[in-house]
This record gives sequence, C-alpha cells and structure tokens, in this order.
Amino acid sequence: MTPETIRQSRASKPAEAVPARQPRQRDPEVTRARILEAAKKEFAKLGLAGARVEAIATRSKANKRMIYHYFGSKEELFVAVLEDAYADIRSAELKLNLDHLSPEDAIVALTTHTWNYYLRNPEFMTLVNSENLHKARHVKKSQRFHDLHKGFISMLQGILDRGVEAGVFRSGVDVRQLHITMAAIGYYYLTNRFTSGVIFDIDFMDKAALKSRLDFNIETILRLVRP
Repeated sequence: MTPETIRQSRASKPAEAVPARQPRQRDPEVTRARILEAAKKEFAKLGLAGARVEAIATRSKANKRMIYHYFGSKEELFVAVLEDAYADIRSAELKLNLDHLSPEDAIVALTTHTWNYYLRNPEFMTLVNSENLHKARHVKKSQRFHDLHKGFISMLQGILDRGVEAGVFRSGVDVRQLHITMAAIGYYYLTNRFTSGVIFDIDFMDKAALKSRLDFNIETILRLVRP
C-alpha cells in the first residue's frame, strides 16, 4: 500500500465523537453547608454589622447571588448560623447518652462536655455574644431556635429527679438556674481570659490552669445539687 493510499484510507474514516462535557452538578446541601461554615467564621469575627456578604462568598467559593438565593438576606443568614450553632451543641449533648449514667456521673459528664465544647468551638461564644448585643431579636423570631431547646431542660430535670430518688441530690434545685450556672462558670472564664489573666497574672489557657478550672467547675456544680 502506497503512502498516498494510506492517507486516503485514514481520511475516509469518520472522526471519533468526542463526548460532550457534562455541566458540573452542584449539590445544594453541600453548597449551603459551605456557605454556613464561611458565614459562621465571618460573623464570629466581625459580628452582624461588620460581616460582609462579599467576604462570605469568597470564603465559601460561592457568589452573592447564590447566598441570597439560599438565605434571602444577610440577617436571615445570620439567623441560620445561630440556629446551626445551637443545633450543634444540643445534638452533641444528646450523644452523651446521659440517661445511661448515674445521676452524679451524668452531671459530671454534662459539665465536662459544656466546658470542652466551649474550648473546641470558640466561635460559638462570640456568636452568642453578638446576638446578645442585639437583645436576641433574631432568635426570637426563629421557631427552629425555640424547638431546639424544648427537650434540654426536661432532660436535665430528669437527671435531677433521678438523683433525688436515689438520695444523692437534694430536692428543690431550680433546673434553669442550674443550667445557667453550669454554662456560666465555663463561659465567663473563657470570654474574660485575657483581662482576668492580667488581673491575676496567670495564663488562663495553660494546660494546668484549664484542668484546675474544670475540676473547680465540677466540684461547684456537685456542691449545688448534693444534700
């Protein structure tokens, strides 16, 4: 076969079809979660007033149009971030399976978990601070926020009731006051660690200092509930 014949034979073969590139499909849930995570960091750092949708779009590799499509406005995005933040701490508490522990062990576990959660999620505390500056006007309008907390107080009350029945807790402990104290003794320590560190001339985030504080928190809560 001559070179000319070979060329003609090749030219006569139909070109192989190149498969059309399929448009990349977006997973709405993944995109939404990415936006929420980026917004959490932005709101925690700068608050509602200081946060910029453009910065959230850049962080989340989304665009402003997409953010408004999913959340409607910057304020509604802020509400969604707050809802997710509280949903996370409440769901983490459920995973402790406190009903399977003795009343005292359950109180210790919950106090320890609350402390460790604050340490691992500093954005949670700054988001709470930010919403309190707004006098909770955003979460007041959120049905999801209200629903998230319906079972928590009854869960803690159940632990107290079991402790009273077992004779290890005293009766008459106000469950709401107990929860406020349980949260506050860790929350205040961490949110005021810099100014308090200057006052007391210690590093509040030193490993030994953190352990000492957790031990004190547990002892304080147990003293409140014991006979």
